Amino acid sequence: MKLAIGSDHVGIELKPIIIEYVKELGHEVEDFGPYSTERTDYPKFGKKVAEEVANGNFDGGILICGTGVGISIAANKVKGIRAVVCSEPYSAKLSKEHNNTNIVAFGSRVVGSELAKMIVKEWLDAEFEGGRHANRVGMISDIECEYKGE
Repeated sequence: MKLAIGSDHVGIELKPIIIEYVKELGHEVEDFGPYSTERTDYPKFGKKVAEEVANGNFDGGILICGTGVGISIAANKVKGIRAVVCSEPYSAKLSKEHNNTNIVAFGSRVVGSELAKMIVKEWLDAEFEGGRHANRVGMISDIECEYKGE
């Protein structure tokens, strides 16, 4: 799987740990910033990763900020993105199986590196089940199109 990753300045210390872990699992990963601890704004990086995923350049994305909430909200503003913020692995797994999420987010102030790895692994290993879930994901896309005027 080819993944895009981004964070804000708060998530930057956890990001290289996750990058290395994702590579150990056999996946490709590209870092979309930031590259220093200088204060920055999470919406820029949430948007950047989400656009790369939505445009089909990457199979999925990983986002990290203080809580995972803000950066996932920013990502979800990009059409076609279903980003989920998770603080434990079970929700990460089910978000992919039932909601076909294409970005997982978490907070570096909420989860430690080992729990973050577990979240990422469950999310990466999960597969969308389709069926009744596909209908529901379609309904979500319909809502998105309705509010974007399509």
